[in-house]
Amino acid sequence: MKPSKPKQCDTGLVDAWEAAKQDQEPVFVPNAVYTDDRGWSIMNQMQGVMAPHGQLNFSMQYPGVIKAWHRHQLQTDFWLCLTGHIKVGVFRETDTQAWSAVIGEKNPGVMIIPPSLWHGAATVGPTTAGLLYYVTHAYNPKKPDEERRKHDSVPGFPWEVQHG
Repeated sequence: MKPSKPKQCDTGLVDAWEAAKQDQEPVFVPNAVYTDDRGWSIMNQMQGVMAPHGQLNFSMQYPGVIKAWHRHQLQTDFWLCLTGHIKVGVFRETDTQAWSAVIGEKNPGVMIIPPSLWHGAATVGPTTAGLLYYVTHAYNPKKPDEERRKHDSVPGFPWEVQHG
């Protein structure tokens, strides 16, 4: 027996899901890769099929990269580092409380970051880190729920590797 290739749908995940159910056949939905000098990402996974407004993404972050700081007013982030390791930084501006944790292959788990907290990540170690993350509100390029500031704008936050 020679297996067939699944149908491909370029009109979106919801349409593909409906077609797969109706036809009782698998459907493949391709997605673009976004890349820059910090790493690469596959965005908008499972949009429309998980929660009404959520989005599932996967991002690869190169060694030595710090992606910080940003925050959201509506969305909660759920971060799971599947490959490599990242140092997660979280900062509450109202009382200048900061948190830091290394998550990844040797410390698996989900980091939940609620709205209004500044947050970011730095790759820890010599390998690329892969971050799977679910956000409760999909990115809207016309009206982003995102504020940004420089990675060194929180005085004394230790993005670099700490020894001892």
